[in-house]
Amino acid sequence: MQHLDLDLLRTFATIAEAGTLSRAAVRVGRTQAAISLQVKRLERIVDQTLLDRTGRGVTLTPQGIQLLAHAQRILRYHDEALAELSGKGLSGTIRFGCPDDYAVVFLPILLRGFARKHPRVLVEVHCAHTPRLLERLERHALDLALTSLLEPEKGGAIIRREPLVWVGPMGFDAENLDPLRLALTDPDTPDHRAARRGLDAMGRSYRIAYASASLTGLTAVVRSGQAIAVMTRPGVPEDLRVLPPESGLPRLPSVGIVLTVDSAQPSAVVKAFADHVRVVLPTL
Repeated sequence: MQHLDLDLLRTFATIAEAGTLSRAAVRVGRTQAAISLQVKRLERIVDQTLLDRTGRGVTLTPQGIQLLAHAQRILRYHDEALAELSGKGLSGTIRFGCPDDYAVVFLPILLRGFARKHPRVLVEVHCAHTPRLLERLERHALDLALTSLLEPEKGGAIIRREPLVWVGPMGFDAENLDPLRLALTDPDTPDHRAARRGLDAMGRSYRIAYASASLTGLTAVVRSGQAIAVMTRPGVPEDLRVLPPESGLPRLPSVGIVLTVDSAQPSAVVKAFADHVRVVLPTL
């Protein structure tokens, strides 16, 4: 009788999340060839093809999607049982801060992966822009937070870089309005400062048509065709468009993503989550 090996299932689940064998190999600490062999072993056990290789990575076959749902449940129950019965599993609550755009793109995978390793840990997520997160860290209202630095500003060890881009609506040439209408976040945020700095340097007239700490509000204004915004490239919704260089707008800098921990001697659970973010985030 065949058995589903937990190690094979864990690797398979990691590949499904990572989207490529190379990124999954980094996360599990094995070579790409080794995890490819694991997938083949798993496919032999279930007698099904689980992955389709594409030029951009891998996708799950219908059978792979079906197995993934079972694998996630099996791994969750296994990890919960082991942590509870052994008494060695970490437990507690982490107060984690993150900007909205990073939360949408990165948090699902970060939290899901950490929960598999430490099912008894609760991660409270607090979304806000970088300046507000830094204020909360200073008040010790957060244990750790992802924040952004406008490059080449200094401030901490950068674990990932993302380009800032101009974003406009589909079907409208909002970038051609005169004066240019902007939908921006708080004046001290990296995207707001980068937008105004670039436009001032080139002498382009503009006005702030909408200012809000709400990413939902900003994207709604952009969708209406009344303004353009500045976002990190991964955070751009599919129904909005990145404005090309020929739009006549100034080039924007990149931001560096920094993980800031409140205490120099964090608890074991906070350190474990910080280590997890530093390993996984660069691979997403």
